[in-house]
Amino acid sequence: MARSAIRSRTIRDGRLASWFVEWRVPIRKWLSSRSSVPAADLDDVAQEVFLRLLRYSDDIVIDNPQGYLFRVAANVASEWRERARLRCPHDQNWLHDLSIEPANEPENAVARAVLGQHVRAAIDRLPPRQRTALLLHVNDGLTYMQIAERLGLSYRAVMRDLTRAYSRLRLQLNAEDPGGPNRC
Repeated sequence: MARSAIRSRTIRDGRLASWFVEWRVPIRKWLSSRSSVPAADLDDVAQEVFLRLLRYSDDIVIDNPQGYLFRVAANVASEWRERARLRCPHDQNWLHDLSIEPANEPENAVARAVLGQHVRAAIDRLPPRQRTALLLHVNDGLTYMQIAERLGLSYRAVMRDLTRAYSRLRLQLNAEDPGGPNRC
């Protein structure tokens, strides 16, 4: 029995190694196309996909290995996004913390102007629907439901768009100011 277990494990490990060589790059590309996986985490998420495959029984017969790998990758990306959301909640009020307290010193006026330019540029880089929802929420003070009605979207779609918009803004603004405080 021990020999058959060793042989079975060797076959599985060889199969996983060939899958890794063949599909590591396509899985990384696919993960990078998903906005839920930050570029800095791509290698970790891709590695987690293959580590999960090591946990499965040798008895599993996979008819479509590529489809199976991408399904595992989708599950890992979803779990990764959920962990990031819980670790780094996307509170809409953090944008208000970016403003500098008013003061008469010229340095503060310049700092406010530069910060305002960074925020506007980051907002301009958002996808159009996320940008529109964000501006309606922040500038016009509309609720998620009001935005959904105005844009003809579901409440859930607006919530997802705003969550992604805040996440992208946080990443962009932190990337532009690596020495600044981590708002997460």
